[in-house]
Amino acid sequence: METTTLVAISISSLLVSFNGYALYTAFGQPSQQLRDPFEERRD
Repeated sequence: METTTLVAISISSLLVSFNGYALYTAFGQPSQQLRDPFEERRD
């Protein structure tokens, strides 16, 4: 494989894994621990 192909694959895999982690944090099990500052400020 060429160097540019390996770089493109590694950058793509990093972006996909980061997006997967962000989605897991937002909607998965850890989302139970997130707080909503707008809900806390309701008067």
